[in-house]
Amino acid sequence: MDQLIQLYISWAGEAPAKTEKLAGAGSNRAYYRFTGTDGGTVIGVVGTSREENQAFIKLDRHFVQRKLSVPRVFAVSEDEMRYLQSDLGHTSLYDAIKGGREAGGRYNLAEKQLLFRTIRELPNIQIRGARGLDWSICYPLPEFNEDRVLFDLNYFKYCFLKPTNLDFHEMKLEASFRRFAKDLTSEPSESFLYRDFQARNVMLDTEGNPSFIDFQGGQKGPYYYDLASFLWQASAKYPYKLRRELIAAYYESLKQYTEVPTVRHFVSRLSLFVLFRTLQVLGAYGFRGYFEHKQHFIDSIPPAMENLRDLLKLREEVLPYPYLRELLGQLTELPQFAPVAKPKLTRSDGFRTTERDVYASHPQDGPATFSKYDGKGPLVVSVFSFSYHKGIPKDTSGNGGGYVFDCRSTHNPGRYEPYKKLTGLDEPVIRFLEDDGEILEFLEHIYALADKHVARYIQRGFTHLMFSFGCTGGQHRSVYSAQHLAEHIHKKFGIEVHIIHREQNIEQTMNAIKQ
Repeated sequence: MDQLIQLYISWAGEAPAKTEKLAGAGSNRAYYRFTGTDGGTVIGVVGTSREENQAFIKLDRHFVQRKLSVPRVFAVSEDEMRYLQSDLGHTSLYDAIKGGREAGGRYNLAEKQLLFRTIRELPNIQIRGARGLDWSICYPLPEFNEDRVLFDLNYFKYCFLKPTNLDFHEMKLEASFRRFAKDLTSEPSESFLYRDFQARNVMLDTEGNPSFIDFQGGQKGPYYYDLASFLWQASAKYPYKLRRELIAAYYESLKQYTEVPTVRHFVSRLSLFVLFRTLQVLGAYGFRGYFEHKQHFIDSIPPAMENLRDLLKLREEVLPYPYLRELLGQLTELPQFAPVAKPKLTRSDGFRTTERDVYASHPQDGPATFSKYDGKGPLVVSVFSFSYHKGIPKDTSGNGGGYVFDCRSTHNPGRYEPYKKLTGLDEPVIRFLEDDGEILEFLEHIYALADKHVARYIQRGFTHLMFSFGCTGGQHRSVYSAQHLAEHIHKKFGIEVHIIHREQNIEQTMNAIKQ
């Protein structure tokens, strides 16, 4: 630690005003945040392997030259065991999507947007990052090959499979492994294989834009690996539909960087890597959990086994390894890996200025006339939620009330006990409504209508527009809808918006954004 501080002093010209040790993840590397007297921060890293540090530093310098979103290395110690890099902030993608993960994979819209933004950026570092890269700098191997695959498969065999005491035929399994390894490495590849592409290694700025860290284990290899690694991360619990959508987003983004195989071929190849990645992480969980007794890794085994069960449902021609499939099937049926019974109420989990020429005139029509409301501006929008039992909100502006939308056709969280004391502002209710999906389709049409109306009111210089959402109790669906429309209008138009959740006695003002 003292040597790291000395490196900071030699780089900054003064001692740090504050030093903070950051929480570690899966590696043995130590991270510190140094705050200077001017308030600026950098990250100090202490590694345990000189070769690994060298790989990161050289890869980083290459990626910086390629203008990729990675940290910038500022200073390196003489022994290359310590270095300083730019601080990419406090929020990782893993932290940002914590709510969806803890809700069993029920991600809300904001969390899904972060996932899509990240997955669309992955081909950038895989394809552009590979151009002109000297693969010899990669550690521990420059290229993904059969030896690497067999090492990881045997890691699974010795650290996970054997400790279960499940009987198996060593030679048959070895033959399956060798065929599997040959299939995984059968296609030539010129892309950068991140090898540890996961939500913890993606940092987000204040706008939600991703940057990538901890790529020191990268090498030349197939891009399928990283996609499988990210989307089948056991603890993330991405639902089937979301996975499919993220794969499609990745595939479309990949097209912008390189030629891609057909969808059928792409999906078939991806399935192989999903199986490989699943066995690989089970090996890691076995070693870290069974041998090092780290509870986090033991807790990660059940969701990984669920992933394995899903994979074994694929057709024989997709995963053509009869003995391996048979053995893995037996593995998933062991009592210690029995699937956890799901509760009947699956929705109860989780915890979210004016243009005067408004109308184009025609010579035959003469100049258009204007109402007494034209040109006053600026526009202020009020959005209400209410209960129909207590009546529609009154419009105090004198303009007549605007739009009133009835939310009662959508699925009501209030019918379920876990949500009865919550509102549409609470995370469990938000997840319920968005997971159900009816409210999203309902609002999609309202957004389109509201956008046209607000734009025209701004154009004409009108001063007030009102939207009201009603439901049975004014607690769940109407509150969610009013809040989301208000935020949508404020974000899109930057005007002043008042939110009034009448039955909840909650009011909020979103001030106009200065242009």
